[in-house]
Amino acid sequence: MNSDVEIAGDPLALPHLMPPAPAHPTTVAGFARLIRTIAADSPGWAPLVQYDPVSRWYHRLRTGPGYEVWLLSWLPGQGSGRHDHGASSGVFTVLDGELTEHSQGQRHVLRPDAQRVFAPGYVHEVVNDGLAPAVSLHVYFPGLTEMAMHPSGGACTAAAAALAAD
Repeated sequence: MNSDVEIAGDPLALPHLMPPAPAHPTTVAGFARLIRTIAADSPGWAPLVQYDPVSRWYHRLRTGPGYEVWLLSWLPGQGSGRHDHGASSGVFTVLDGELTEHSQGQRHVLRPDAQRVFAPGYVHEVVNDGLAPAVSLHVYFPGLTEMAMHPSGGACTAAAAALAAD
């Protein structure tokens, strides 16, 4: 052996020795697994969380081939407004606190580890009706390009229900 290439091998051949890049999710179950994996890595997301007293806070945490992962925080009373996600499908989960989702006349209280899945055109509103801050994680595929707002369609937050009762 007379050269480094003969001893160490061809450095251009290194990529074939590396493990293949993980394939991006292609199914709802795959995106649900992705969101659970990211949620379990609290040292990776918890230090990034901030709270905005005016509106919910959001941060794009990760992108992949055709998808985006967003980290959101919600102070009590903050909400998304009634909206859809255009052509994007999605999965979201609560990491900390509690959120309420209103959709199609139904109310879902979401606590940590609860997941919601939606298809393109799904209209909903997410609100922090609780007394403590909340943090959530959202995956959109394809990446979020629009969030069309819709007029209120009967979604009712706890505060609005209390006012209506008075």
